[in-house]
Amino acid sequence: MKQSVTVNKSEELKVEGVLKTLVSKINFKLPKFDGKGLVRKLLIPLASIVLFIVLWHFGAKALFNVEADYKIQKAFTEQGQAAADQMEACIVSGDVSCQPNTLPSPSQVWASFNTLIADHKVISADKLAFKEKTAAINEKRTAEGKDPITYTGRPSFVDQIFTSLKTVFAGFVLAFLIAVPIGIIIGLSKTLRNSFNWLIQIFKPVSPVVWLLLVFMIVKTMTKDSNSDSAFIISFISVGLCAMWATLVNTAMGVSSVDKDYINVAKVLKLGPLQKVFKVILPSSLPLIFTGLRITLSVAWMVLIAIELLAQSPGLGSFVWEEFQNGANDSNSKIIVAMFVIGIIGFLLDRIMLIIQNAVSFNKSAMA
Repeated sequence: MKQSVTVNKSEELKVEGVLKTLVSKINFKLPKFDGKGLVRKLLIPLASIVLFIVLWHFGAKALFNVEADYKIQKAFTEQGQAAADQMEACIVSGDVSCQPNTLPSPSQVWASFNTLIADHKVISADKLAFKEKTAAINEKRTAEGKDPITYTGRPSFVDQIFTSLKTVFAGFVLAFLIAVPIGIIIGLSKTLRNSFNWLIQIFKPVSPVVWLLLVFMIVKTMTKDSNSDSAFIISFISVGLCAMWATLVNTAMGVSSVDKDYINVAKVLKLGPLQKVFKVILPSSLPLIFTGLRITLSVAWMVLIAIELLAQSPGLGSFVWEEFQNGANDSNSKIIVAMFVIGIIGFLLDRIMLIIQNAVSFNKSAMA
């Protein structure tokens, strides 16, 4: 009996020793709470957003009061006290027919955003119903070699966002295909850089409106007998030509500033011209090339709105202009919605380019 008790105690001591060893090896250190970092990275940005909304609210309210006082005073001057009292009562009631047309408040902008989303859902349902209704007819027309019947209703706000993204992407690709090869060729030769520098310096600051008019002249002549969408073609070519200069300059600069030791190694290895470009020069130039591409994409997105407006191409530019001309009570708030959407998309496009740059470049120290 004593022997069994002794054996059990020894086993317990062994188990206890193993547990103590395991516990001593496990690190139970809790992550250190960084209060300053939390305030700097989260609370202060949130506070700035709240402050912005508050200032916007009170600024919109002040402008509303100024415009309301003006309308009441105008009614009093032109029609007398009774008309002024009637105008004041109408404004207080919230009747849309007499509301001051000024800077909308945050709540009005949010309401317009919800209205645009609801409108998109209605238009999407109409498109789906139209597609189902014409499915059999279009199948028959396609079999006969005819063009299918397409939906010709007005586009929604979301549809115009995707149209603008398609246009800016096409313009960006065009800028890339033109600027990078020319930048490489110019960067490889000091003589060519000096010879074409005047052209770059003259055309780089040209307004997007001028590029649009130039492209309009050429495309209208080239597509006179074509059924293609000339407005889209004019828009994306204008965007590409207006935005490509940063990529062209940065590519030439990146190629011309490649470390001479790398060039000497390429000579020692007896690499051909194309091998030298793709294996030595381009990898070394990627940081500057992507910096140029980021600038090009930002410029393309900025000039797109003006170009769509002037080219009468569907997109955010035409949406803003139509709402401005419409003059409805909620037109101003819809324009502010478009402004925020344009800014957010521009920010996201820049972040995407930065992620791609860090993924393909050996230089990870790119500025955020």
